[in-house]
Amino acid sequence: MELYPLRFEPIFKERIWGGRRLAEVFGKKLPEGVKIGESWELADLPEDQSRVANGPLAGQTIHQVLARYGADITGKIDYNPPFPLLIKILDAQDVLSVQVHPDAQTCKRMGKGNPKTECWYILDAAPGAMIYKGLKPGTTKPQFAEAIKAGTIAELLHKIEVKAGQCHLLPSGTCHAIGAGLLIAEIQQPSDTTYRVFDWNRIGPDGKERALHIPEAMESIHFDSSADQLPVNTVGRVVDTAEFIVDKGHQTPGGEVLLARGTMRAIMIVTGSGRMIARGMDATSFARGDTYLIPAAWEGVMQFAEDTEYLVVTV
Repeated sequence: MELYPLRFEPIFKERIWGGRRLAEVFGKKLPEGVKIGESWELADLPEDQSRVANGPLAGQTIHQVLARYGADITGKIDYNPPFPLLIKILDAQDVLSVQVHPDAQTCKRMGKGNPKTECWYILDAAPGAMIYKGLKPGTTKPQFAEAIKAGTIAELLHKIEVKAGQCHLLPSGTCHAIGAGLLIAEIQQPSDTTYRVFDWNRIGPDGKERALHIPEAMESIHFDSSADQLPVNTVGRVVDTAEFIVDKGHQTPGGEVLLARGTMRAIMIVTGSGRMIARGMDATSFARGDTYLIPAAWEGVMQFAEDTEYLVVTV
């Protein structure tokens, strides 16, 4: 069987801070009566396996497909799991918890967890919407510990007003939070290790405050990293790290882009629509909010039906 661009069924996550905009903006069929904060578009974690939604491989998990076609998809003859990416769309109708993800050294030191560097591409932002991105310059570990006790952590966070089209890199070890009124594409390492350090004294659906992970968070935060060193980009190569690269593309109606064989890509359509075609194969349509995994063994052309912005992720 010839491989083809793979689209996956979204995995929806109910979140106290979520809403219904994933249906309103992207037409996703959300479960009724719940707040959905996350749509996992591409995931290969033990507890969350994306399933192929299109073509002959429909219904199979990404893990099953990679077990059979790993070299052809990734372009690596010696491919070994886990798959190196986790891609989500977030609907933050309320502020998220203040949290941190550990780096590889911290995971090894604590004997648990998985590292996670991530980036946030702002898909839509309400007027005045903010993110909390790192600590204010000069913040020390003892100061932060005192702020936890006093409930004043927000005063030590670097707060930034954001706009659609920005991409913010958050290396592992960065203390952060997403503010209200944001739709975000989140591209990250394949980890769900999150340590909450503050949750705005919020009460969960069970009537209790959500669990915090203060010892783990304090061990994970990079107190020697200043928030003003964290980049924000809007055009071209918006992220370039050891973990993944993200390029932002833009095409007008009638434009074409060659996807040459040899490189695995994940492509997320930010706006617009079109199709992907290859010799001897049926065309694959794409639209706003779609994420496709393009196997390294596939070669074809993206043709754009309207003004389109898209993100190309490589590792």
